[in-house]
Amino acid sequence: MIGKGLGGLKQVIVVRKDIVMGRGKLAAQAAHAAVMAVERARLARRDWLKLWFLTGQAKVVLRVEGLKELLDLESQAQTMGLPAARVQDSGLTQIPSGTVTCIGIGPGPVEVIDKLTRHLKLL
Repeated sequence: MIGKGLGGLKQVIVVRKDIVMGRGKLAAQAAHAAVMAVERARLARRDWLKLWFLTGQAKVVLRVEGLKELLDLESQAQTMGLPAARVQDSGLTQIPSGTVTCIGIGPGPVEVIDKLTRHLKLL
């Protein structure tokens, strides 16, 4: 069974710390990242997605200092074979259109995601 030897599955949402957003806006951006990454997983790693749903859909929200760090993380996630999705705001409320706010990574094996994100702090 997938997951037994993997130590479980999780999803991480990584948010930029350098953007000023209200709590509701931040929550909406994180939700976009979670849904978009799940859709990527549905196409690329249906096995991981199914097990993740069956085991409680673990997720963690982390932060990075700025855009470069966020984009580097997204690129590394893709190189590692993890589903990853970038959120760009539509600009209808608090921030300019096209602003990259966060990324969703996974669901994927905990040890793989942790290898990529263990240095990041919780939001």
